[in-house]
Amino acid sequence: MSRLPNSFVITVLLAASALGAEGAGGGPVAPAGDQPEVCQVAVLRNGFTFQYAHREAAGAATRLWVCANAGAGYVEIPNGQIERFEPTESTARLMPASVPETTAGGMTPGEDSIKKLIASAAWRHQIDPDFVASVVKAESGFNPTALSSKGAQGLMQLMPRTAASLGVENPFDPAANVEGGTKYLRQLLDHYAGDAVKALAAYNAGPQQVEHFGGIPPYRETRAYVARVINDYNFKKLEQQTESRAANK
Repeated sequence: MSRLPNSFVITVLLAASALGAEGAGGGPVAPAGDQPEVCQVAVLRNGFTFQYAHREAAGAATRLWVCANAGAGYVEIPNGQIERFEPTESTARLMPASVPETTAGGMTPGEDSIKKLIASAAWRHQIDPDFVASVVKAESGFNPTALSSKGAQGLMQLMPRTAASLGVENPFDPAANVEGGTKYLRQLLDHYAGDAVKALAAYNAGPQQVEHFGGIPPYRETRAYVARVINDYNFKKLEQQTESRAANK
């Protein structure tokens, strides 16, 4: 049984707690005719934003259909948590993304083996493997040789000092990197009493910044990072729920 924070139990609760929590009014707002959907933004009271394709009223909440995958899932956010709606800066239309070369199993080369490493490390450190996978995706896009301009290395973008403190001798070794990064996530989740949002913020900006600001630092990069991980994690769970319902029919 995984030792997961309560916010991981229900997908929508994780989205609401992470993306924060007036005035989502109006009925459904959907693209007209056969025109491509336009990505829009819900600005939330805690400073986070959530990209969505269209929205509709759902009682005391607003249902936001996930941007770029509008037909696949949505999250419901209490109306009191939403400050306003606005178009994206680029107002880019949602078009099919370019598809990377895949193996016969549908994975990009090497991604299936990386996910096995993630599952193993997640089991040892009692974290939902989907959550760890979302972090890896946001950090490196499953690239074991990723190197940031700041010196972060490997799949989970460990800084050299952090890697050393975690016992990771070679950050470009996928198994060692995932083990170290997952161990660090577990430490952060424990430190923040299971608060996934603060843990992610600390993973990105450093625990010192989270302590200094008493929560998520007011950095655009950090806020975008936290939202990106949570959106990806939620989408995985929504897909799983849809598949489970279909299987039980």
